[in-house]
Amino acid sequence: MAKIAFIVATKDRPGELKRLLNSLANQTKPVDQVIIVDSSKSPQKEGLAEQSFRGLPIDYYYFQPPSTARQRNFGLAKLAPEIDWVGFLDDDVVLEVTAVEEMERAIYSLARDEVAGMGFNLINHPPLEFRTLKHLPLVERLGLYSQRRGRVLSSGFQTLIGTVTGNTAVEWLPSTAAVWRKELIANHRFDEFFSGYGYLEDLDFSYSLGKKYKLMIIARAKYYHFPAESGRGKPFVFGVREVINRVYFVQKHKELSLWRCYLGLIMRGKMSLWLALSQARPEFFIRAVGNLWGVFLSLKLIFSGE
Repeated sequence: MAKIAFIVATKDRPGELKRLLNSLANQTKPVDQVIIVDSSKSPQKEGLAEQSFRGLPIDYYYFQPPSTARQRNFGLAKLAPEIDWVGFLDDDVVLEVTAVEEMERAIYSLARDEVAGMGFNLINHPPLEFRTLKHLPLVERLGLYSQRRGRVLSSGFQTLIGTVTGNTAVEWLPSTAAVWRKELIANHRFDEFFSGYGYLEDLDFSYSLGKKYKLMIIARAKYYHFPAESGRGKPFVFGVREVINRVYFVQKHKELSLWRCYLGLIMRGKMSLWLALSQARPEFFIRAVGNLWGVFLSLKLIFSGE
């Protein structure tokens, strides 16, 4: 049997975390280790101790300051020696009861085929925004989007994976719910440039490995994602972050195109403005302003040579 551990980076979501742990405790294939790296305002260990979670083997650590990338890296250092595969789970997901068992089956059937990482299958995926625009042939030729699932395009933008009906090869994996072969990531870590709320740290982590090994989504290993309200934080801050982090990702991976990246970011800002006007949602206008400021800051860094 494969020994599977999960690392959960969490912050101020006690209800969501307990829901996730209950779904892990109810798995038909027992989980061998759960590492909780908690960056909440105050530790949640006492509240978790009051729950049994049916003997789930939990290792709890309190970690400051909050950073999704750093929390996950800390968790990787705490893996038990006997673990074969290590997974990352967001605290606001719920696994179907057979999800880990189905993932173990996939490990035995696919792992010999140079597969480094395998993602769970999200079955309540929200609809794709601006579907018609994103599926235009010109948009694909410019490397801004594609109809193919799980691609990383020349602009540095990734296509969503959605819900798959069969095992599907991809070029990146979201860290929302995925497992990785421990021996292949022994010296691989999340880039801590992506500090604080982790935007694109999973793209960078998985794409780097995907250039060497195969990545798959396992159709029968299903999960739900219920994004918490605390999510991305303030719209302006997130607007800046989605530009700065995207530009950093593209500059890090030299095969990607910086000018195509900026073209995609301009489109992203226009989409936010459209949503602000068409749906009377001012938070999207604020996000677009953050995008604009992010473009200014990133160009300033590029031209200053920093």
